[in-house]
Amino acid sequence: MRRGLILALMLALAGCIPRSEPPPQQRPRPERPPREEPPSATTRQCLSELRDERVEFRLLEDRRYSGGCSAIGAVQLLDIGTPTTNLEAMTCPLARQFARWTREAVQPAASRFLDSRVVRIETFGTYACRGVNGQAGARLSEHAFANAVDVSGFVLADGRRVTVEAGWDGDDGDVRQFLRTIHEAGCRRFNITLGPDANRFHYNHMHFDMGRGPYCR
Repeated sequence: MRRGLILALMLALAGCIPRSEPPPQQRPRPERPPREEPPSATTRQCLSELRDERVEFRLLEDRRYSGGCSAIGAVQLLDIGTPTTNLEAMTCPLARQFARWTREAVQPAASRFLDSRVVRIETFGTYACRGVNGQAGARLSEHAFANAVDVSGFVLADGRRVTVEAGWDGDDGDVRQFLRTIHEAGCRRFNITLGPDANRFHYNHMHFDMGRGPYCR
């Protein structure tokens, strides 16, 4: 009898002891997306010029990458009047000058020297996070800032394909004149223009960028 009373008293006391509840789980605070800076006045003017010149493009989000590379105030060209391969992020000034170079230099030179129209421009691309000439340890190339494009060849309406590698010092004088004419036109439109005569790294393409210049070789 006494044992029963003691047991009942212990159970009653146990019921009065508050239970320890597990601490509520804290929800992680959502990360704030990086604030997008509005386009600079220079970029806004450039975008307006692209529209006025009826160049179709897509404005890209600003991107910053590891290693100091970035694509700020960049666009992707969709239609400049001549189909072009491998055009990705390009700073707006580079895109504007490339569209003008194509319209004002490439097509007239093709008609003059090759008696045909260019139906496709071939490039090695635009943005690439790498050093100058692709060399390890070199300072960052303008490609690392989406501020350069490398042009390697052209396909003509009559089916011919003209490449910088084969045509720059090739046997066809008209092709040589065409390539040198558009190279010189690049010197007037871009801050930096490099071709096969610049160094061994440019034997197969013309490099155009809007970095610190002017420099033409």
